[in-house]
Amino acid sequence: MLKIENLHVSIEGKEILKGLSLDVKPGEIHAIMGPNGSGKSTLSSVIAGNEDYEVVKGNIFYNGENIEDLSADERANRGIFMSFQYPVAIPGITVTNFIKTAINSNLKARGEKEMPAGEMLKKIREKSKLLEIDSKFLSRSLNEGFSGGEKKRNEIFQMAMLEPNLAILDETDSGLDIDALKVVANGVNKLKNDDNAIVIPTYTKSVCSSPSYHFFYINILYLYAKNALFEIAENHILVHKLH
Repeated sequence: MLKIENLHVSIEGKEILKGLSLDVKPGEIHAIMGPNGSGKSTLSSVIAGNEDYEVVKGNIFYNGENIEDLSADERANRGIFMSFQYPVAIPGITVTNFIKTAINSNLKARGEKEMPAGEMLKKIREKSKLLEIDSKFLSRSLNEGFSGGEKKRNEIFQMAMLEPNLAILDETDSGLDIDALKVVANGVNKLKNDDNAIVIPTYTKSVCSSPSYHFFYINILYLYAKNALFEIAENHILVHKLH
């Protein structure tokens, strides 16, 4: 689904990623581990289409298509979703209205009709029930006054509603306590299937070692090579270390 070959990325003349390669197949969850400043968020941003970063060398293929020249909107419309490390608050726009707009924007970009109101409401109820989200939460302004856990829960709800083929959860465990972490891990488990893929850049093992992932075998291999990404386990969750 996602194939990255010898990727070199810089910002403001400073090279961040130096020859990174990665292969993510449908049905897999990849954890990208590394300390602050190692390039995890850079990788997330480049995959999502952030134009602040310059791809100096290498290729990014999504479903066999080189997406280097596609805008962030075009990538999103093709099924790439990114959960932000620090979600922005939008006062006056409810969680429900935001997700309605996002879904219909994607449908319009694909030349399809907007989702009927009844169908949208049914889907919102189904996904909120699946993720154990209270209906009052959906009527609040997007991320305004949200705790860290609520912001991440909202990101997982957006992922559930948009049903992306590829989800990038950028340091989704950052700043979360154990209860909030369980919410995120349970949400990821419930949304994973054989047709989608999830990439989780993180600086700790917390999201991978959550009890919700007990049925996955994780084997971490420390390979000391600067800015290299290594596949280290042929399992559902593949853990990599970025130095």
